[in-house]
Amino acid sequence: MKFSGIKGTRDFYPEDMALRNWLTETWRRVSVRNGFQEYDGPIFEHLELYTAKSGEEIAGQLFHLTDRGGRQLAIRPEMTPTLARMVGARAQSLPRPVKWFSVPRLCRAERPQKGRLREFFQWNVDIVGVEDILADAESILVAVDFLREVGLTPRECVVRINSRRLVAAMLADLKVPGPQLEKAYALLDKSDKIPRDALAGQWSETFGSSVPFSAVEPLIEVRGLGHLGELIRSGGGHWAAAAQELPVLEELFEKLSYFGITEYCDFDMSVVRGLAYYTGIVYEIFDRGRTHRAAGGGGRYDNLLAALGGPAMPGVGFGMGDVVIADMLREAGRLPAFRPHLDVYVIAADADLEPRSLDLAARLRRGGWSAEFSYRTQSVGKALRAASERGAARAVIIGQETREQGLVTVKDLASGRQVRRAWDEFLADPMAPVGEGG
Repeated sequence: MKFSGIKGTRDFYPEDMALRNWLTETWRRVSVRNGFQEYDGPIFEHLELYTAKSGEEIAGQLFHLTDRGGRQLAIRPEMTPTLARMVGARAQSLPRPVKWFSVPRLCRAERPQKGRLREFFQWNVDIVGVEDILADAESILVAVDFLREVGLTPRECVVRINSRRLVAAMLADLKVPGPQLEKAYALLDKSDKIPRDALAGQWSETFGSSVPFSAVEPLIEVRGLGHLGELIRSGGGHWAAAAQELPVLEELFEKLSYFGITEYCDFDMSVVRGLAYYTGIVYEIFDRGRTHRAAGGGGRYDNLLAALGGPAMPGVGFGMGDVVIADMLREAGRLPAFRPHLDVYVIAADADLEPRSLDLAARLRRGGWSAEFSYRTQSVGKALRAASERGAARAVIIGQETREQGLVTVKDLASGRQVRRAWDEFLADPMAPVGEGG
């Protein structure tokens, strides 16, 4: 029987692992330099942790099981509930703000499609315990810091920003009933994804004549934060509730200007995020051409910890998946060349020199250098080709003559230069420059 991988999962061959490691190491480097500490949690949690946050219908989107004790468990589809549980367990002793990040493997029982798999890795960055809009701005700064780190420019990607509170206020000004807000959010979230007539039809089906689509069209037509401010301030009191929320969004963009990242950031009224727990600023990261789905997104979730049984603590954060961002980087030509790397390839010129070559390889490894050798004796020419294929920086050749003299031949595989060195001198510094001649 021939087996294949599960649909929506990936096999990570060495070249794939090189990309994955580079990406996760970059996420870690950016997180640490922005003052975040790494955490992790279990691969599965109680199913109720997710249904308490998102409702019973979420169970159909998860891989869940019943364990031997009869407990309903789920493989984690996201990290925020685990974060909330962990922070809630030690809320009284944790220093504020809590600035944590993680790079977990996650699973979702979804239909695989472009940019979306059933198993993926995700960078999560969260700030818990701070109400100030500065925390929202800093979380966006961290995301942009990564985009800059990997060479993506403002011409290639954008952070699209909105405020759920502002949208709620505008919908309240339009007399959309409170219980219907989530449906209105969902429709607004589609406003740049489906044709206008289709959106109008869905809006009419949902709200009928109580809130005509023509009333909500000004929200959809908003282009830029300045345009939004002009719309609200010239509304003659029509946008009274929205006028109370606008300054918060304006303050956010002011803070982003202090951080020097506004060229990456656009206001976009269509961004409302699908998860119900968001309570304030929300944002999504896209390529400028919108040829990919969102590479990441997040926002403020001030009620989540309390909803999951913890203390009332504000929070803000985002997640970025590895699948879409890797596609964006590949398309933009920003992925580095991943070549295997080896410090030294040890070559025995004759079979009876094998003990000496293995001794040298072992000494190099104990000294912290990566060293490799052939499992069988072959010609020096073939061994040198093998060393190049393995990405070795140096080849060290042990021959009969040099062994008797206590020497080894060191060849720099990039330049082709080689030199003879004493055994102990080579071990003291295997990567010493190989000069001309020798």
